[in-house]
Amino acid sequence: MNDLLNLLRRQARLTNTELASQISSTEAEVAAQISAWEADGTIRGYQAMVDPAHDGEDAVTAFIEVRLTPERGGGFDRLARRISRFEEVTSCYLASGGYDLLVLVEGKDLFAVAVFVSGKLSSIEGVISTATHFRLKSYKENGFLFGEEIDLERLPVSP
Repeated sequence: MNDLLNLLRRQARLTNTELASQISSTEAEVAAQISAWEADGTIRGYQAMVDPAHDGEDAVTAFIEVRLTPERGGGFDRLARRISRFEEVTSCYLASGGYDLLVLVEGKDLFAVAVFVSGKLSSIEGVISTATHFRLKSYKENGFLFGEEIDLERLPVSP
């Protein structure tokens, strides 16, 4: 049923009949599997992928690198959950590399994001440092390409 889950990731608006025909299954089997995934939390929800260039909003998105002091017995989990509860936070990931969390934040403008970082995020005990980067343009998100279609024809190569 991984085929079904992958299909739902790309085209969640297909009917159960359409889904079943694409994975050579029955509508009843598809409906039962989707219900089971919704019940056990595998499927957390459904949403539209909206191109930010066309949504009519002037909101800004920031990618914030956060360094934390891990807690004894809990590591980063408690702090990550606390940070994730802020309404400004749209996504929060534990990451490898030079920082511990990658936090995606939306605000009505740059000032709103700055207020969030300085007033809420940086003031949490255990937050060592933050580095904020702002999204300038989206090319691809969650598997969906944005903007004009790109001509995939090979470019001529000359010596």
